[in-house]
Amino acid sequence: QVQLLESGGGLVQAGGSLKLSCGAPGGTLSRYTVAWFRQAPGKERQFVAAISMNGKTYYAGSVKGRFTISRETANSTIYLEMNSLEPEDTGNFYCAATFSNQDHVDPRSVVNPRSFRSWGRGTQVTVSS
Repeated sequence: QVQLLESGGGLVQAGGSLKLSCGAPGGTLSRYTVAWFRQAPGKERQFVAAISMNGKTYYAGSVKGRFTISRETANSTIYLEMNSLEPEDTGNFYCAATFSNQDHVDPRSVVNPRSFRSWGRGTQVTVSS
């Protein structure tokens, strides 16, 4: 397992943008598939986006075209750039990682929170209408 730390959440008006970061203090995410999930109060954790060790990506339909997941060259930080935010995007955003040598994302696997062994504590995103 790897320790994960999210940052970048905040309060933004509808239509605005935020950029979340997920790092692995003291470690590296170079050989991990990493995903973002969000959880609204009283609701189950919901898949948002995932990225493979080689940068292949997969998005939930509700965020495709608005959100972009990426990883920096050193592979130690994963970003989630969120544009055109909607009130429905409000929630606690969690970074999750699983060790993988695969260079692609398996959609059936990454949408399931149980596929990930490492989780951060989350960062709150609130979108006002």
